[in-house]
Amino acid sequence: MVAFSDAEINRFSAASLITRGTNDVVLIQNVCMMMLRMVLYAPILALGGVVMVMVTNPQLGWIVVVAVAATFAVIAVLFRLTLPRFKIMQKLIDRVNLVAREMLTGLPVVRAFNRDGYEEARFDDASARLMRTQLFTNRAMAFMMPAMMLIMNLTSVAIVWFGAGSVAAGSLQTGDLIAFITYAMVIIMGCLMMGMISIMLPRADVAAQRVNEILGTEPSVRDPQNPAGKGESGEARGARIAFEQVSFRYEDDSEPVLADVSFTAEPGTTLAIVGSTGSGKSTIVKLIERFYDVNEGTVTVDGIDVRQWAQADLRAQLGYVPQKAFLFAGTVKSNIAYGDETADTDDIRAALAAAEALAFVEEREEGLAAPIAQGGTNVSGGQRQRLAMARALVRRPRAYLFDDSFSALDYATDAQVRAGLAAFAAGSTVIIVAQRISTVLTADRIVVLDEGRVVGTGTHAELMEACPAYREIALSQLSEKELSCQEKGGAL
Repeated sequence: MVAFSDAEINRFSAASLITRGTNDVVLIQNVCMMMLRMVLYAPILALGGVVMVMVTNPQLGWIVVVAVAATFAVIAVLFRLTLPRFKIMQKLIDRVNLVAREMLTGLPVVRAFNRDGYEEARFDDASARLMRTQLFTNRAMAFMMPAMMLIMNLTSVAIVWFGAGSVAAGSLQTGDLIAFITYAMVIIMGCLMMGMISIMLPRADVAAQRVNEILGTEPSVRDPQNPAGKGESGEARGARIAFEQVSFRYEDDSEPVLADVSFTAEPGTTLAIVGSTGSGKSTIVKLIERFYDVNEGTVTVDGIDVRQWAQADLRAQLGYVPQKAFLFAGTVKSNIAYGDETADTDDIRAALAAAEALAFVEEREEGLAAPIAQGGTNVSGGQRQRLAMARALVRRPRAYLFDDSFSALDYATDAQVRAGLAAFAAGSTVIIVAQRISTVLTADRIVVLDEGRVVGTGTHAELMEACPAYREIALSQLSEKELSCQEKGGAL
């Protein structure tokens, strides 16, 4: 699953992938263990019983035949009733996991909008549907043992009833009659064990199909057989990243997110991408990182199509800071070293300083050893964002990709981080996706997107004169006076 691109993750959903990787796998394991215990033992037991019945008294063999037929009839009925429910059950488990995951992840939003009752009702509904399905299958399975006991007891009675005449006539010994009953029970028990396996197999089959669907899914983003890209050291020059008539649409969307997009980020320069919400800014970063592959056109790094790079080599050249910063459970040091496991303490401190994060880290008693909760929930949004930046900076890649990573910072911290970044990342290519105009004013080149199309490129001054879309965005955030002050390097 780690090899899946974002497209496969979205297609299956995270909740379903978790269910398939845990619940379904455990179910398959349990059935396999049961089969290893019974699949050889049960047939041998039943076959041995048949042989002994034929040796003891073949005339009463029809009773055993009827009993076995009744046993398999019960199993067939249970099979027909439960099989469709097993398929439904796995999907309902997916649903319960999905609702639970959404509720826990979005708990602040749930509380903010007083939707506790709604979410509880939604979870109760999903749980109730799963419970009803499980109760039906469990009740059906619970019916099997009484039915089997009834068949076994009726078989014993029939053997005694019809065998009594043979005993009275002297053609059958009482001991042989008792032995015959025992052999009949052995046969029925063997058939019962095989029946239990056959009942469990459909559910395991459903689970196996779901797991196999994952295993059989080829990632849409794959390494080429003969990678053309070469991994270079972190000290190498900046990367040249180019989009050439790129068009892209997500799997379930009819409208393209990007259409005929072309631009170039030269080594050692800063390129900013701005545009209204939904214009495709973040998609550009995802295409560079090759989380998705383009539908049309090419994305190149150093003149080589990213599809010709090995993914590991490509991403080794890039430092990525996502829009929503994510930190792992551990310490400040372990989270920063996640970007470069070879980084020493000095490297980590330098990256933290460039991201304006060193001060608040040193304020904590543990310093670099300060604990970080899963997701970074024990630090503020701005601190979490700066730690994510430091994680990318410590890698010292050839190109930095900031996906609206400055949005959680105030204007002063934003300016300080960009100043630190300019010094730290000198010589590297920097691509900044931003909503805030003040973040991109000093960029060497700005690309303006509108509904997935490039409507302007140039510096801030050039775009203010020639690009109405950019000017509209700029004036919606800052006044003419503030823009003039910013252009001259003043403070707001």
